Order: sequence, then C-alpha cells, then structure tokens
Amino acid sequence: MTAETDTPRTAGSCCSSGGAHDEGPAGVQVGTVTEVYEVKGMTCGHCEGAVSEEISGLAGVTSVKAEAATGRVTVTSSAPLAEDAVRDAVDEAGYELVGRA
Repeated sequence: MTAETDTPRTAGSCCSSGGAHDEGPAGVQVGTVTEVYEVKGMTCGHCEGAVSEEISGLAGVTSVKAEAATGRVTVTSSAPLAEDAVRDAVDEAGYELVGRA
C-alpha cells in the first residue's frame, strides 16, 4: 500500500503562459528535485498518509509518495529541501527519518 499526495502548484511555477507544463526530455519537469528518504516505523496506509501529509506541507514540495513496505518516501520539490526540515516533518508525523536512501 502506498500513499501519494500532489501539492497544488502555484500559477506560473512550472507552467507556461498557456498553462502547459514545461517538460524536459522524457516528460521530466524542468526545475524539479526528487529525493528518496528512509523512514523508520511506517507499517500501514495510515502511516504513509501521516508522513505524506506532513512532508507535503513543506515549502516547494510538489509530491510525496510514502511506501510502508520499504520504508521509503519519495519527495519531489521545486528546489532541494533541507534535511532538517524533512526530519522535523517526519518527527511531527510520529516517525523517524533515518536519512536519504
């Protein structure tokens, strides 16, 4: 089971004036950063949702996919995130950030 959230993008953040997404090769959005983190303690869909919700609240985060089975959380953002900010969000959800996977 996985939980994934998409954070609404602000107008003009990744879209051209016509509303189309600016994409690079193979559909990859230009100006995005994807990091995978290891989180200890997730065991179910509720855990995934709690972690995803807290991380989604960080500035610049555009999507979060948490997987309890692997303990991995994939975060896409418009700029690199400070690991301390991710750690604080995971702590707030009640879990432990081990680090980048």
